[in-house]
Amino acid sequence: MLIPSHSDSFVSVHRQHDELSRHKLVTNPPSLVLCLHLPTALSLRNMAASMGAASAAASDPQGPASAGPGLDGSTVQYSMVLDHLIGDKRPIKDLSPGVMGGLPVPAKSDEQKMIERGMESCAFKSVLACVGGFVLGGAFGVFTAGIDTNVGFDPKDPLRTPTAREVLKDMGQRGMSYAKNFAIVGAMFSCTECIIESHRGKSDWKNAVYSGCVTGGAIGFRAGLKAGVLGCGGFAAFSAAIEYYLR
Repeated sequence: MLIPSHSDSFVSVHRQHDELSRHKLVTNPPSLVLCLHLPTALSLRNMAASMGAASAAASDPQGPASAGPGLDGSTVQYSMVLDHLIGDKRPIKDLSPGVMGGLPVPAKSDEQKMIERGMESCAFKSVLACVGGFVLGGAFGVFTAGIDTNVGFDPKDPLRTPTAREVLKDMGQRGMSYAKNFAIVGAMFSCTECIIESHRGKSDWKNAVYSGCVTGGAIGFRAGLKAGVLGCGGFAAFSAAIEYYLR
């Protein structure tokens, strides 16, 4: 009676493992994710099978009778490899723009975060709207004064032709008046909208409507209750129209 050697035991165990792996691949087709990692999975499977067969042959020299334990060990190792490849133990990597082919974005420093918080604050938005309203109002006032034929004329002496200095002075006064009014309206509207948005926790068209009503009512209330109500409704309707057009 011939006693099988260690090499014959290793060959038989390896053949049984290959047949079992082919049977599993036929009955359970690999998924798309497994196909993507197929070369790595096959190499790890072969390595696990070799280690399992070698450990089985070294622990039990009686031959094919020890193929069962070695096979179970290699199957367990193969399942552990699959868990690390496509299972729950697979590590999750953060996809940065550099990995996706874009430009890498460095992490923001504390100074940059502080500047962003300051630019998103209601005070900064109000100041920015005030400055923008002042510039826009001044330009609008100068433009309207330029197309007005009565600029520079003295009501007491309408027949006298005004000088260039008197015309420029009148245009400057009208531009400054428009600039102040636009600056006040812009600051009030921006501040109230920011406060309402922070209180509601939403960014939608209702914030602009509420802010327009508050701003128009506050401006018109100086001329009476009726003017305040009309100002609230007018500014709210205008803000709703602008938001509908922009959104």
